[in-house]
Amino acid sequence: MRTKISSLSILAVVGLLLAGPCRLRGQSVLPGIDILRERGFDILKGKRIGLVTNPTGVDAHLISTIDILSKAPGVRLVALFGPEHGVRGDVSAGQAIASSTDPVTGVPVYSLYGRTKKPTPEMLRDVDVLVYDIQDIGVRSYTYITTLGLCMEAAAAKGIPFVVLDRPDPLGGTRIEGAVVKPGFLSPVSPYPIPYIYGLTPGELARYLNGEKLLSGGVACSLVVVPLKGWTRSMLFSATGLQWVPTSPHIPTADVALYYPATGILGELGTLSEGVGYTLPFRLVGATWIDADLLAAQLDSEHLPGVAFRPVTYRPFYGRDAQKELHGVQLYILNPALCPLVSLQFRIMEAVHAQAPDRTIFGADSTRWQAFDRVIGESRIREAFTRRYATVDILPLLDDGIAEFKAKAARYYLYR
Repeated sequence: MRTKISSLSILAVVGLLLAGPCRLRGQSVLPGIDILRERGFDILKGKRIGLVTNPTGVDAHLISTIDILSKAPGVRLVALFGPEHGVRGDVSAGQAIASSTDPVTGVPVYSLYGRTKKPTPEMLRDVDVLVYDIQDIGVRSYTYITTLGLCMEAAAAKGIPFVVLDRPDPLGGTRIEGAVVKPGFLSPVSPYPIPYIYGLTPGELARYLNGEKLLSGGVACSLVVVPLKGWTRSMLFSATGLQWVPTSPHIPTADVALYYPATGILGELGTLSEGVGYTLPFRLVGATWIDADLLAAQLDSEHLPGVAFRPVTYRPFYGRDAQKELHGVQLYILNPALCPLVSLQFRIMEAVHAQAPDRTIFGADSTRWQAFDRVIGESRIREAFTRRYATVDILPLLDDGIAEFKAKAARYYLYR
């Protein structure tokens, strides 16, 4: 049966696209690409543009920044740069990406997640301005902030402006948790000496990296941030009214960004499942040998602020624990403002160890310990925790450097 579309409906859709951003019902925030369009693409007029982006780079109506800039009057889009997962989001986590041509615009696409992590001079040969538009999740181990810094360095080396089209921090701008990375532990999953949850938008983080001389060699780029409209530091993503585009396959909805820092570090050990491979990534902790009822009862008896636990049994569909029957708990973050995220996984490991002290959560594989240390940003936390599996022993370490970071970061805030 055919659906009849009136000429008025067609005109309405065309009008929406031509008119640019108009606020949707319940929407309180506009991302940087919408603001740039409101300004008539002023800072890009007459320039050849390179764009670092992925599927999260969309306006308030979910139109791709790639498509917007490719059609923007007076703007010439000449190159696209794809981080992990690719420009159009068609590459799995950790999979190297080949350079190609974007089938929609015909613009060359250069991979930043393969042998080359930073735009080369050859890639930037015809680029006058390098633009960055990627939604992040406000967590240090997420690889997009590595891409951000490397692109800033490339722009500085070529002497061209670097423009960040800003986006919200989905965890808000007031939550800062997890120790600052210590010397010797910098890596692609801990690329800068910042806390694990750093409480900055992409634009603010770029300002911090530039201002604190944290880019390689202490260089600074010519940085321009096109700010958000309507965002405040107290806002979680759910308060913005914007639609969430998955930032990666295992962050399918904005609320999962809250769970990622609560269980993702634990998942590096490979001995406990964090739910990846099942329908509830980062919301679960389980193993074949856990007593689920006992674990949930133990955790709930501790009255941890802002979170509750439910006993579960589940079978991951893929990954390390595919088709195994796992038992454990599902996390429910009931009040994000009260719930400390990074320390939560240590509380869970403490309860798991109390239930089965003969099981070695940290395993015998030292490469897993090293991965854990790289993500958490130092080795002292693991060493202190494994002495007696008491979370209280590591709380001062998790706070190490945070007060100093907060004082510095405030100088780079764009929002209150």
